Amino acid sequence: MKRHIRILACLIALLPLLAGCKISYSFSGTSIQSDVKTICIEPVVNRATKVNPSLANQLTEELNDKYRKLTRLEQVSEEGDLNLLVTIESYDVRATAVTADEVAAMNRLTVTCKVVFTNVLHPEDNLEQSFASYEDYDSNNSLDMVENQLCETIVKKIVDDIFNATVAQW
Repeated sequence: MKRHIRILACLIALLPLLAGCKISYSFSGTSIQSDVKTICIEPVVNRATKVNPSLANQLTEELNDKYRKLTRLEQVSEEGDLNLLVTIESYDVRATAVTADEVAAMNRLTVTCKVVFTNVLHPEDNLEQSFASYEDYDSNNSLDMVENQLCETIVKKIVDDIFNATVAQW
């Protein structure tokens, strides 16, 4: 009987220590601190020499959708706990495979974005980094023919990379 009382007393003594422990998990893979409530995603700015007129808007919409669907953060128009600024730095097409006749067989569309991510409440999570993605296409097709499909795929990849680097911290 005394043994059971001692065990019970030890458990009661440990209870306050266990109450301070918190296990958090997320099905989306995010690791956002509990005190972070808001995010401001600035409209993407296109500073590339060659400009796809719809790319900045497409990237902005995909970023908004990703953070809305996979986080609990409220999106605000300015001064969030988290702030995301994305600039398209380059939009480039280059030949990647050349035939024996020195004609391009494959071309590559590459988009590079600079990201400035600020966590006001936890500055150690701040990030300034470039992200790039590319898609190859047959040079028999003009860029105009395949550009929308290529950009859609590239934007999804870049948005995933930005999301993972900022709130999933992979």
